[in-house]
Amino acid sequence: MELNKMLFTIPPEEHTVEKITEILGKHPEVKFVSLVGVDLGGHDTDEKIPVELFIKDMEQFFQQGVQTDGSSVVLPKIAALNNAKVDIVPDKDVNWYVDYNFQNVLQPSGIPIGTLRIPAFLVHNDTAEVGSRSMLHQTVQFFKEQILELLKKHPYVLSYMGIDSFDEIDSVLMTGATELEFWVKTPDDKADREQLSTSQELKEQYWQRTRGSVRTALEKTLTFLDQYGLGVEMGHKEVGGIKAKLGHSGQYDHIMEQLEIDWKYSTVLQSADNEVHVRYVVKDIFRVHGLDVTFMAKPIEGVAGSGEHTHMGVMVKLKNGKIVNLFAPTDMKAHFMTPIGFGALLGILKNYEIMEPFIACTNDALDRLQPGFEAPVCVVTSLGLSTESPSRNRTVLVGLVRDAENPLSTRFELRSPCPKNNTYLVMATAYLAMLDGIRTVLEAGKTPEELEKSLSKSCEADDFYLEKGRAYRSEEDVYQAYNEEERNRMFGKAPSTVWESLCRLEKYPEKTNVLRAGGIFDDRTLESYKEAVRAQWAMELHNRIIPNTMNLIRECRKRHNDAESTDFDLLNWSKVQELRVYLGQDKIAKKSLLTRIKKALDAEDYQTASDLQKEMQVLVKELVQMYSEYKKNLF
Repeated sequence: MELNKMLFTIPPEEHTVEKITEILGKHPEVKFVSLVGVDLGGHDTDEKIPVELFIKDMEQFFQQGVQTDGSSVVLPKIAALNNAKVDIVPDKDVNWYVDYNFQNVLQPSGIPIGTLRIPAFLVHNDTAEVGSRSMLHQTVQFFKEQILELLKKHPYVLSYMGIDSFDEIDSVLMTGATELEFWVKTPDDKADREQLSTSQELKEQYWQRTRGSVRTALEKTLTFLDQYGLGVEMGHKEVGGIKAKLGHSGQYDHIMEQLEIDWKYSTVLQSADNEVHVRYVVKDIFRVHGLDVTFMAKPIEGVAGSGEHTHMGVMVKLKNGKIVNLFAPTDMKAHFMTPIGFGALLGILKNYEIMEPFIACTNDALDRLQPGFEAPVCVVTSLGLSTESPSRNRTVLVGLVRDAENPLSTRFELRSPCPKNNTYLVMATAYLAMLDGIRTVLEAGKTPEELEKSLSKSCEADDFYLEKGRAYRSEEDVYQAYNEEERNRMFGKAPSTVWESLCRLEKYPEKTNVLRAGGIFDDRTLESYKEAVRAQWAMELHNRIIPNTMNLIRECRKRHNDAESTDFDLLNWSKVQELRVYLGQDKIAKKSLLTRIKKALDAEDYQTASDLQKEMQVLVKELVQMYSEYKKNLF
């Protein structure tokens, strides 16, 4: 492909009828246009509008968008069957990207057919913006307005950033970025958990040199993504994976590796749009090279899952053009952060229970959020041993990223999200939580010294904002320094199921009100989101997880010959068989655990289903371990 002849991005300043008509006229490979709205489930729309029709009716598309059947996207309790009018209206203030189909090539140019994907808002009944992308857009507007109001009302804080007067401030800038991890493998190859686990413990894969088709696909992906102006920074191997084998054909096979791609930060809404586009490009290019890609959080049990660390920061632009980071103090050696930075961090930590339903929102996401494997389960942060020794504690929920030589880089890294999370809602809830902390800190007139003391408080100490009975900071490895009981007592107990995560919106009503600020997460939207996540959890548990678990139980079959077995083999098998029956085989007098879960779901008894799911998770891990031990002793 001749990349210099292809169209990749149309920036906001070129979003006029005349300019777009001119650009598309020069690029006949762009055959279609798609307006991309994002529902509450994080699904993006993709309709194919012939480019000629789009050009002819462009003004109408800009004003009215296109209609979709709102009952077919994830907007329960909002777009019902009898009230399903939803329009997809273009957003002219962000980049538009061309999505290329590498399997459909335009001749004679040899350039793939492209679709211009235009990020858009979902509008219900001509009045209400709905869906995830709209909610992040509204959050950004509300956050900026509130920050300016707080800075004007509490000017004492400006001195910590070296700003003399509120009148110097022109605007607020909000930045975001994500780190995308994913697994690649050759189709139909099954994972050997023990090999993968051993390779991970030996650190054989992390930052290693890629080989064969993985190397080629990764290099082509990075080169291609760079054409979009994303500012690609690196691609590398992550901790998971095993070495590929060189087959008789001279090609590598049995590929199973974990990779990561990073690119430059952008504005909050743009960064979420960028991530959606990057995932499509990654999948398309790797598939051209015969490799499956999964963005699941935990595709393989017992091995490191894939995270999507989310970075967030806040700055202001002064009228003289200077950019000032609101989190970074003028003297980086004197304080970790400004009062605004401390307030934002305290807000996330205090309110994380009501952010969690938007992060720990799928069975897959919760499978990753387990102790170990560098996945955070404790609501705790780390600042560093001193201002001159930045923290690199990978066991905390949210870390402070800072560089004394580059104050503009000061930001937070939220480590719990995964690639399957809805980044629009993750960022929206995070910034609303930050705003709550910032407001409380500024209204109390707190200094950095006082706020560091608050953040470092002991478990039983009182505080003006943080809760008694909880600790929030640790410079230790929280998995090594504390046992499970201590972690739960100090940092709170993480949910084990999606239902437990969702229930936090009811369990913590005062914290849930933080999301209602600005009317963005109103009651109807919260109820819609809860219904969508609950339905997805119940359906996946009933129709996918339980059948897959039953298949696993059937695979754990008897393998020994009675004439050649030992008493130890018989004992091991009896334990395996007893557990198999309890899990999956019904009796007249007693139903199996899997059947009881299905019956609870059918009866909409979600609390019972959740409790039984937790029992199933424990017993399935026990079964896998027991069966492995049983097989190891057989000739």
